[in-house]
Amino acid sequence: MNTIYEFVTCSWAITRMELHKLLRDPTELLSRAIQPVLWLAVFGQVFSRVRGIPTGNVSYLSFMTPGILAQSVLFAAIFYGIAVIWERDLGVIHKLLVSPSPRAALVFGKAVSAGFRGLIQAAIIYAIAFVMNISIHYDLFTVLGVLSCVILGAAVFSTFSLIIACIVKTRERFMGIGQVLTMPLFFASNAIYPLSLMPDWLKFLAHLNPLTYLVDALRSLMIDNTQGAYSLGLDFSVLAIVFIIFIFIAARLYPTLVE
Repeated sequence: MNTIYEFVTCSWAITRMELHKLLRDPTELLSRAIQPVLWLAVFGQVFSRVRGIPTGNVSYLSFMTPGILAQSVLFAAIFYGIAVIWERDLGVIHKLLVSPSPRAALVFGKAVSAGFRGLIQAAIIYAIAFVMNISIHYDLFTVLGVLSCVILGAAVFSTFSLIIACIVKTRERFMGIGQVLTMPLFFASNAIYPLSLMPDWLKFLAHLNPLTYLVDALRSLMIDNTQGAYSLGLDFSVLAIVFIIFIFIAARLYPTLVE
């Protein structure tokens, strides 16, 4: 029981520290709203006129809205590790590592804080969808399910980002690798087109891509269960298993960040 209490306490302390950073820099919220606006208002409006993308009985804008939310979560979380490298250079990581806090709690706390940042992305997407009159579900159960997906998805990709930071150790290398990874993860998913349109080799990669399951869960909740390629339970299970694996790996690598 004491171990669980210590884990929760340490994780919340890290989460609170990360949230204080966000509150001190509210301009970050505005900058993160620009990309989804461009994707939905420009890209979505153009591609909604293309009849070659099968989206069933829903409009293309409705179909892609969950994908753009997942993309926003991915793009925000995948560069989360660079902040850890900054903390290493400032000596913050050294202080955390000499504390009795469990390494997994340090990683988990940062993942939870990334989840809270993901909630901001969800609020932005819902606001854009409402203004543009995009047909998605707004009921309480659906919104709570979407927020749960967003938190879990942001936690997965922020932990993955932390693993990369622990391996490369420098900001320059991290930025290069982060930019290389984001677009393949995005386009090798069902964010802006269904899996049925993909060639077999890309479809195979999409099945291995955690972003695919995040998009699928969001699409099932925000539009209709018939729009999901998998069951909602499978989507959550895959994301949860990947998150646990990433937590274990990141906790093992975290001390090597200062070596």
